[in-house]
Amino acid sequence: MSIEALRSSLGDYAKDISLNLGNVLTPEGAPDLNETQIFGIALATAYATRNQTVVQAIEAEAAGKLDDAHRQAAKAAATVMAMNNIYYRFIHYTHDEDIKKMPARLRMNVIGNPGIDKHDFELMALAVSAINGCGMCMEAHTQSAIKVGLSKASVQSSIRIAAVIFAAAQAVSIG
Repeated sequence: MSIEALRSSLGDYAKDISLNLGNVLTPEGAPDLNETQIFGIALATAYATRNQTVVQAIEAEAAGKLDDAHRQAAKAAATVMAMNNIYYRFIHYTHDEDIKKMPARLRMNVIGNPGIDKHDFELMALAVSAINGCGMCMEAHTQSAIKVGLSKASVQSSIRIAAVIFAAAQAVSIG
């Protein structure tokens, strides 16, 4: 399934989502992101939705735009952030200071060595964290992105992509 087929399959109730899907996956609709970043973020967030229709549409669209390293990094971002978002969301919300001080003792080496440009991976991790609702991780990845020189517009663009991909998955699930 292509992005256009996905957009066409969305019901009238999701017209805004269809229009946004056509917009956020373009350089004009995603300020300060290049095509590789746009489709890397889209793919990572599609994996995070766990909606196979959306995953297949984004994979098909990204096929000619992402190399294998970026496809693998998108999978890595979706999976490692699934773990981290649960753990750090718990740490953020617990009131037990002793637990907060304990080391995570979770392997997450892919964050330091994702196999692609660190900037691109930060944006993927940020977008997946937004879908998974981890405020602590969103704050950490936003600050890391800005620290490595990414603009606030690129941060916002990555979140806009995540929001629209998640909404498309919701619309597909509703039918």
